[in-house]
Order: sequence, then structure tokens, then C-alpha cells
Amino acid sequence: MSDASPFITAGLTPEDAPYIEATNRWVERAVVGLNLCPFARAPFIQGRIRYAVSHARNTDALLDDLCGELQSLAAADPAECETTLLIHPHVLVDFLDYNDFLDVADAAVETLKLDGVLQVASFHPHYQFADTAPDDVENASNRSPFPTLHLLREASVERAAEAMSDPDEIYRRNIDTLRKLGREGWEKLDVGTPRS
Repeated sequence: MSDASPFITAGLTPEDAPYIEATNRWVERAVVGLNLCPFARAPFIQGRIRYAVSHARNTDALLDDLCGELQSLAAADPAECETTLLIHPHVLVDFLDYNDFLDVADAAVETLKLDGVLQVASFHPHYQFADTAPDDVENASNRSPFPTLHLLREASVERAAEAMSDPDEIYRRNIDTLRKLGREGWEKLDVGTPRS
């Protein structure tokens, strides 16, 4: 990646570039392109998304990286960095293990006294909502190319929710969008998210 990259990156190495580029393509084509998250467009266009790649090979190392990124985001000026995508391609590749780790992530937010300041959202290549089949296309709304922890500012989430009459409408609209798009349409987006 060149210095002219539209990304805010953390400790970027040449080996990290494919993970960041694939994740950015997913954000551009799916998250923003399909309007799966109406709050993502402005930070994406303004270049205020930080992409970090964890080299962790176990959950302890990932937790260390997560804590570092939580602290970095909390200290950053929101006008320069709104949110962080912590991509961890080498650990928690099994969705159930990943899902279990989310409790650890929430505990880390509390331990760092960032509860009410930051929160962690979840994206995974094999994401599956409760009461869905693995191949149900609506699972694609949370399917990223690699396991990813999304660090969000609570104030931004609250402002976005207040601007909507019914925040649950996003989930319902996403299901409708993805069902209309269908599996074939999703695959044509070429965002690197595998089938189950």
C-alpha cells in the first residue's frame, strides 16, 4: 500500500495489506454499497476508519491487541478516527469460538473503564444469526472476509439511533435487501466472504 492509501492503519506491514484491502473492499461494496449500516458511509468517505491487523495466534495475544486498540480509539480525536476494525485472521476462525470471545471483549471494555464510551460489534466469515440456517443469505449482513472486531464509539451509536424512529428497522431492511439480492447477487459483489 502506498502513502496515498485511503486507510488509517495501525502498524502496517506488507503482509497486512491483503487483509486490509479485502476488508476495505467489503466495507465499500457491502456495508456502504448495500447500505447495510447507514452510519458507515460518512466515516468511510471521510477516511475515519482505522484498520488494524492482529498477528495473534491465540486468544491471549488477541486480547492484548484488542485492549491496545480500545485505548487508542478512546484517545483518538473522533474527527480523525471514528471507529476501528481489528482484523484477526489467524485466531478465532471458528465462529462458535469467536462468539464465545465476545464476552471476553465486553469484559475488556469494562476493565479498561470504557463501558459507556466504546463497544465491540462482531463480524465473521461464518457469522450466523440465531434461528437461521448456515446458508441463509441474511447472515451475510455480518459476514466479513476475516474475523473482525468492530470498535465503536457509544456516543456515535447513540446519536445514530436517536436519528432513527426505529433502529430495529436497519435489521429488517438488511434482511429484505439481502433476500432480494440473493446468494448469487451477494457472490457477484466479490467481497471475499465464503459460504458456510
